[in-house]
Amino acid sequence: MSRDVMSYDVLIVGAGPAGLAAALRLKQCAHKAGQEISVCVLEKGAQLGAHILSGAVIDPVSLNELLPDWGALGAPLTTPVSKDEFVVLGELGSWRIPVALLPPLMANHGAYIISLGEFCQWLGSQAEAAGVEIYAGYAAQEILYGEQGEVAGIITGDMGRTANGEEGPQFAPGIEIHARYTLIAEGVRGSLTRDLEQRFQLRKNSSPQKYGLGIKEVWRVAAEKHRPGLVQHSLGWPLASDTGGGSFIYHYGDGLVSVGFVVHLDYANPHLSPFDEFQRFKQHPAIRPLLEGGKRLSYGARAITEGGLQSWPELVFPGGALIGCSAGMVNVPRIKGIHNAMKSGMLAAEAVMSALTANRSHDCLGVYPAALRNSRVWRDLHAVRNVKPMLSRFGTTLGTLFGGVEMWLAAVGLRLPWTLRHRQADHECTRPAAEMPTIDYPNPDGKISFDKLSSVALSNITHDHNQPCHLHLLDKAESVSISIEKFDAPEQRYCPAGVYEIVVADEKRHLQINAQNCIHCKTCDIKDALQNIVWKPPEGGSGPVYSAM
Repeated sequence: MSRDVMSYDVLIVGAGPAGLAAALRLKQCAHKAGQEISVCVLEKGAQLGAHILSGAVIDPVSLNELLPDWGALGAPLTTPVSKDEFVVLGELGSWRIPVALLPPLMANHGAYIISLGEFCQWLGSQAEAAGVEIYAGYAAQEILYGEQGEVAGIITGDMGRTANGEEGPQFAPGIEIHARYTLIAEGVRGSLTRDLEQRFQLRKNSSPQKYGLGIKEVWRVAAEKHRPGLVQHSLGWPLASDTGGGSFIYHYGDGLVSVGFVVHLDYANPHLSPFDEFQRFKQHPAIRPLLEGGKRLSYGARAITEGGLQSWPELVFPGGALIGCSAGMVNVPRIKGIHNAMKSGMLAAEAVMSALTANRSHDCLGVYPAALRNSRVWRDLHAVRNVKPMLSRFGTTLGTLFGGVEMWLAAVGLRLPWTLRHRQADHECTRPAAEMPTIDYPNPDGKISFDKLSSVALSNITHDHNQPCHLHLLDKAESVSISIEKFDAPEQRYCPAGVYEIVVADEKRHLQINAQNCIHCKTCDIKDALQNIVWKPPEGGSGPVYSAM
């Protein structure tokens, strides 16, 4: 197929905080060196920020380094954290843990409550002003390899194919984008990252990556209930002690509250529905009064990398590197990763600039992982490296206690001499349905709790129905049958957008995929017990168009 070709010095896939920080740092380094380099950023969302979703409380340490005058530049960091609260929920009551008992690294003093989508829009404008070319609405569909097997760029997805894969009347082939170095910043469980990990065996020395599913709503609440700067986290109900997760509630802006719920995806019970657990959480007596009389404005969901240092793959390959959440930069107990993602992008950019200055191309950027290991990112994640394994092994109560002890030891300069590895990938933790108790979820009331379809409507999805399905089944018969019979089709419950539906035809149950509902959370690719579902990006510009998420 004849394709248009574009060439750059550096290509960055993904316009999240890691990718944009890398692009801006490259231009800063080039300006300082008196050189001209071309930098391109591809974003599959219809616009910058369209697919960006996070809590989010940002530690500004990396932003301070990247753009020290960010305040004068109009960065959307306008709500400093004023108070931390940590609550344990029971079915009917709640208990607040004194902040003085929490490890110091859990404190949010000096941080800001933000919309990460708005932040990325602003950061993108700073990168464009520095000369970075940013193209939204273009999905990187596959890796382009050179003659020696090195990464030479990417190919964007074709546009205008019909549902059966044929060229439609508006067909346009994807573009080849060549680059001397390619930085992968596509976020959690990216399709290119998955391909690179397999081709270059990047995970051969790593623990399995671990994930959580974060579900978030933005509400506007009554003025008398709004407490700007309040950061509240909770553990406990409605999750059982053997299921990891918790909530966040952040007050910011003009009467806005981010309400979110995270479920660790190593849960065992295939009857569990993270979406419905979130709806139950909002009905708790300690939570419901905040939302009563308010208005739900938006909804979304996203997987979160939780494995920590021991789950990092090899970060470099011939021709490029993994940055941000493509590698996994989240500090799980702090519930923060933006600062680490940005710093990883900045360090990768400096490594690329050094290589370009030496007239190199398409080789391994060995100084990048070395620099990362000597950075605050490593120190940040090393201090909490055993928390997630403890939660997985001992459950929420004991795991939190043991993790808290280790974090207190780290606070006084003591580090345990061992690093616990993760024993299983999340999909391996799912137990057969017959071995686990069923869960009876209450019907939504339409005021505080809601159904999936009305929620997805708030995600502003744009998706041409007449395009190939981007959710690929490796085995369309046997594996689907096993999932239904053995696990009671958990995809209809772990998906927070109603993509997977079981329909009855000819007295048999069949899996129906409503791809037009997909909000790109990647949970199906992660949690499917048989690893039969492979997520690939649909046409560029498809998916959610989040508003201030």
